[in-house]
Amino acid sequence: MKRAQFSSPLLPYLLLAPQLVIIFIFFYWPSAQAIQSSFYIEDPFGFGATFVGLENYAMVLGSAEYLRIAQFTVFYTLIVTFLSLTIALVLAVKADAVLTGASTYRTLLMWVYAIAPPVAGLIGIMFFDQHIGPLVDLAAVFGWDMRVGVNYYDTAFAMVVIAVWKQIPYNFIFFLSGLQAIPKHLREAAAIDCRSELRRFWTVTLPLLAPTAFFLLIINMTYALFDTFGIIDIVTRNEPANNPVTLVYKVYLDGFRSNDLGSSSAQSVILMVVVLLLTMAQFRFIERRVHYG
Repeated sequence: MKRAQFSSPLLPYLLLAPQLVIIFIFFYWPSAQAIQSSFYIEDPFGFGATFVGLENYAMVLGSAEYLRIAQFTVFYTLIVTFLSLTIALVLAVKADAVLTGASTYRTLLMWVYAIAPPVAGLIGIMFFDQHIGPLVDLAAVFGWDMRVGVNYYDTAFAMVVIAVWKQIPYNFIFFLSGLQAIPKHLREAAAIDCRSELRRFWTVTLPLLAPTAFFLLIINMTYALFDTFGIIDIVTRNEPANNPVTLVYKVYLDGFRSNDLGSSSAQSVILMVVVLLLTMAQFRFIERRVHYG
């Protein structure tokens, strides 16, 4: 392979400098500040700080409320990731087979991606409103008295539905692009060798989509952990305190509403370590089953 040649040995570093500066300012510097703050009990008005060592970590990990929120976060992340990927894959397979009106069909499935998470949360909460929400009326037909914002499980259900609805178009775009990149002669050969469409999908199509699926797996888990903050904020804001929240939203509640900066920083560091370990595990064990090319 040809190697890139630069007229000056400093030119590559100069080209990388803007991105490195942004990473340092918006990631490494805040991360270092969070790690430092996690060892202190800080005055919320900035009048001083007391070094407490690992006390903030001990209080967080020993809290029954924090462990309950962690359990919900795991469930929420897994269910949102699974449903977002599964539904998007099914829609992509169906859209790839459409011959008439394909562009219109695909556009209708993609446009939701342009909506920001807080706006998606606002639209979703209107659908789950106890007075005007059509989904509440639909649930009532089956005897389900849905009370989003009051009942813990109803609120969790609404959060999952809105988060999945928001993420499906993103996954759909990548899955559809992956399907269209599969060579036509492979599909024709698979059709000759196997009459079962479902078996062809599992043995031929899905393995060829593995790189795309692995990428989307990481993106969707990150989305469920972090990017649904706006949705959760809209759904749970000004509602009873027993509503489900994720670990990221717990960091916000403790840091910006309770002004407990030390505990909030410790939680952010714990979450950062968990995400790092999760990403390493994904690349270590799952990527082994992904074949590129």
